[in-house]
Amino acid sequence: MSEMVRYAVVQVGSHQYQIEENSVFEVEKLAPAKGKDAKAKEVKLDQVLLLQDSGKAKVGQPFVPKASVTCEVLGTVRLPKVISFKFKRRKNYKRKKGHRQSVVRLRVKSIQAE
Repeated sequence: MSEMVRYAVVQVGSHQYQIEENSVFEVEKLAPAKGKDAKAKEVKLDQVLLLQDSGKAKVGQPFVPKASVTCEVLGTVRLPKVISFKFKRRKNYKRKKGHRQSVVRLRVKSIQAE
């Protein structure tokens, strides 16, 4: 029988991510930390919605109490540019706008529960 993988579903901002230990994922740019944690290389995510460990799942209402995920910050990258173009025919109206989203790349170090 195959071994069960430990994973969690966390909420970061308005998005939810299913993550496993040692996995790498990207989230929208996090709010800058204040004070001595301004250059922190670790982030603790405590909004855990679901926790799966050895075949048993804990579902939060809305969050699992005393559960957290510790992640290592690998860096900030910018995604490719997305072009938004509007025009109205025969009216000489054109608008072109570009946007590059900044994301933070994280590696999951550990998933803690209680």
